[in-house]
Amino acid sequence: MPPGPTPGTDERRAGPRAAAYATMTRVALTDSPTGLPSPYAVFGRTEWARLSESHPMNLTGDDLTRLRGLGEPVDLDEVESVYLPLSRLLYFYVEATHGLRLATSEFLGERPTRVPFVVGVAGSVAVGKSTTARILRELMLRWPHTPRVELVTTDGFLYPNKVLEERGLLQRKGFPESYDRRALLKFVADVKSGELAVEARQYSHLTYDVLPATVTIRKPDVLIVEGLNVLQPPTVRSDGTNTGSISDFFDFSVYVDADLEDIRRWYVERFLRLRQTAFADPKSYFHRYAALSDAQARATATDIWTRINEPNLIENIEPTKGRATLVLAKGSDHSVETIKLRKL
Repeated sequence: MPPGPTPGTDERRAGPRAAAYATMTRVALTDSPTGLPSPYAVFGRTEWARLSESHPMNLTGDDLTRLRGLGEPVDLDEVESVYLPLSRLLYFYVEATHGLRLATSEFLGERPTRVPFVVGVAGSVAVGKSTTARILRELMLRWPHTPRVELVTTDGFLYPNKVLEERGLLQRKGFPESYDRRALLKFVADVKSGELAVEARQYSHLTYDVLPATVTIRKPDVLIVEGLNVLQPPTVRSDGTNTGSISDFFDFSVYVDADLEDIRRWYVERFLRLRQTAFADPKSYFHRYAALSDAQARATATDIWTRINEPNLIENIEPTKGRATLVLAKGSDHSVETIKLRKL
């Protein structure tokens, strides 16, 4: 692939998309530690924001207050600069994928049907992936052809605490083995195959356990699946077969990334704030932490992070980053600084 042109007069005349593409082409060639071409085109936030092409911003401050997670400083400027262009890109992907499926159906002589478009959102605890998923859903709901956009988190497919205790896995909650992967795989496969109604399990962060009730997903136009390990590859069984992976059903995937030290700090800061919110509820599984002093809370949060969340991030979550279609890389202030879009 030849080097991208140097930004200049001709590039500016061609419009914002040409200028942004020239920038990302040049960066992509040098973004691989091996010296080989990177599979990703890399955008700075300014270049990426240009790709919205004045698409109207239709989220309000009240919408954002409802969508963002505790302590996450995402504002309307970030939504307009980062998530609005991403929503526009996803719209193109949805329409192009639908067109490809129509062509395949015509080739096979089958009756064409619109298959749900599935988006995976992955990343560490406390990195902001849940907020990313909620914002994307809200933006995609406003598209003209996707009135039904559903968001499901993989927390609901964790084994119940009782099962985790019996298997000695309660202290490994969030690790791949703590999920009912067969049930999760079947759920995504059923939605993707066009089943009219599919039941999704639910999870309570108050009781820290799976709920007995389910939610019915009724043939959505778009399904967003958010979770720690949604980009995990299949594992190979002893007989040579593999377990399958929900990422096999994704049409697009997003990985929310940040430096390890920043995520650790965000986790501890969130833990401290939770003492006055969720932990304060007597029904909360973590109510015992509500009365901790700042020093005690920091020590407790750091211990939980070091024993559980950091090993899971290093061993299982971060290694899947390279499987994502798009990576949102955050800076120390929790705002997205760099966007990497898979091109190869």
